[in-house]
Amino acid sequence: MRSVRLIPAALGVVTALALTVTGCGPTETPAADKPAGGAASSSASAASEGGAGADGLADGLADKLKKHGVDLDAWKRGGWKDWDTGTWLREAEDFVNPVIEDLWDPARMQSAKSPDPTITAQAGASGSDPVPRPVTAQREKTPYHRHAAPVGKIFFDSPQGSMVCSGTIVKDPRRPGKSNLVWTAGHCVHAGQRGGWYRNITFVPAFNDLGKSPAALRDAQPHEVYPYGQYWADWAVTSGEWLQRGGTDQAWPYDYAVLHVQPQRGGKSLEETVGAALPVDFSAPAPARAGTVGAWGYPQAAPYNGVIMHKCLDRAVRLTTAPATPVMYRIGCTMTAGSSGGGWFRVLPGGTTALVSNTSIGPAGSRGWLAGPQLGRGAKTAFDMVSKKFAR
Repeated sequence: MRSVRLIPAALGVVTALALTVTGCGPTETPAADKPAGGAASSSASAASEGGAGADGLADGLADKLKKHGVDLDAWKRGGWKDWDTGTWLREAEDFVNPVIEDLWDPARMQSAKSPDPTITAQAGASGSDPVPRPVTAQREKTPYHRHAAPVGKIFFDSPQGSMVCSGTIVKDPRRPGKSNLVWTAGHCVHAGQRGGWYRNITFVPAFNDLGKSPAALRDAQPHEVYPYGQYWADWAVTSGEWLQRGGTDQAWPYDYAVLHVQPQRGGKSLEETVGAALPVDFSAPAPARAGTVGAWGYPQAAPYNGVIMHKCLDRAVRLTTAPATPVMYRIGCTMTAGSSGGGWFRVLPGGTTALVSNTSIGPAGSRGWLAGPQLGRGAKTAFDMVSKKFAR
């Protein structure tokens, strides 16, 4: 295998993710999300497992797999392809993701498909604002490591095959300057009520750094495909609502997840290697008060090809997917599936750009808007759980 030349961290400082601050709308009381019930139940069992062992895998991983009747060596040889519903690990504390060297080569990455997180109806339309006008997604400037280094692609395997989402490097308050945390959508890591945890989850920041076409990317050097290398998830947390009801209209407002990752090669943290990470804002400002919000990601479904980073900027409005559920943010944006999990950013008072949501759903049968959850107490509970587990 050809060696991977990593981009120096000094070049990876974010200079863009440029957002224009606009005035706030009228005061509105935000609908805070509920604490992550299912995820919270994993804290006690997870706390004793510690971090990575000498083999680069989470301590106790082989024992955990054995408890579920899975042999680690057999798993790496292809046993992970068994998606039998009786053995598919689904509970909060069951997450396992053994590193399989060289599994995600450039060719396999290009063959990955996008999930289809759409809704066909708006059962709670009475709590929604009018559908926003479509905002045409714009290509991000290249090289991505100079303009949007924390944004990247997430690759994973599901029963339907290899899949892609988007994700963002976020700051870890318990490891200043050394974060290994990635924010994405719940449906990018767990099948919800239909199944369990997805497998072989890896994150590639600034994927396709030079913005090459699919044809040109087939002949690209590895460092052009993944300029900072690959980072495998060794822990994941999503909301209890997603674990229990994911895929239904009741669960979309809780469609978020936090990954802790480790480098497939090397020992530096993700933030040290990339040189940038964004804080997460859990204040859940109401859509009318959020002002301009920007969504970044790698749209895969037509007319996009999944290898070019795009962005949309628009004022957030309200979307309710079901009665008695929290309001979601909605913006005009033509990005499609594949951008799922990508970060939504806004400028906070004082000028700091922070992540405030992630792409969750879009309209069925068309394109023109995206929606994402408000991040309140439940999202912070999930985030703190991962941060505390790996605090040193």
